[in-house]
Amino acid sequence: MTESSPVVKESRPSPFDLLMGQVRQCHDCAGRIPEPRPVVRAHPQARLLIVGQAPGLRVHRSGIPWNDPSGDTLRRWLQIGRVCFYDPTVVAILPVGFCYPGRGPDGDLPPRPECAARWREPLLKALPNRQLTLLIGHYAHHLYEPETRTLSVTETVSRADRWLPRFFMLPHPSPRNRLWFRKHPWFEGETLPKLRILLESIWNPHP
Repeated sequence: MTESSPVVKESRPSPFDLLMGQVRQCHDCAGRIPEPRPVVRAHPQARLLIVGQAPGLRVHRSGIPWNDPSGDTLRRWLQIGRVCFYDPTVVAILPVGFCYPGRGPDGDLPPRPECAARWREPLLKALPNRQLTLLIGHYAHHLYEPETRTLSVTETVSRADRWLPRFFMLPHPSPRNRLWFRKHPWFEGETLPKLRILLESIWNPHP
């Protein structure tokens, strides 16, 4: 008589894993961009959602969101290290457009609309623990808060309190925006301290 081998039960992927798998395999914009390669990170436990515009070429090549000088500046704004920033159980990263849109005459092209149309609502429903959403740049502002479409980035960011507690508006941290930062010192002196207080309440909630 021989001993039977133990039965190993195969673990089935969760609905969230299935959703993320579908997102990462999405090719809805094929033929309209250089190469479909969605760059996203998320987990149902994430407490902070970051919405930027779309991956740049460097991020597209690495597959790591905010893995560029803009990301270095953003992490400095948030006072958060790379380990925590890239922990999807803490921070979800879902840009307006998931793939690199290609180059235009004045820089990267705008984010493709296909991503938000197909994936935004399912992904937001799958992130029930998010306590704050950072909207970075005018593409994110306009998508999530249509009221900002009549406002400049300066007007939107200067009124960041208006959209709390759901959203906090930020300019894009691109090095190309250095002149904007120099012309608006209130952003570093007033807006970022408010944001850091909000984040501290998320990282270390009172019992």
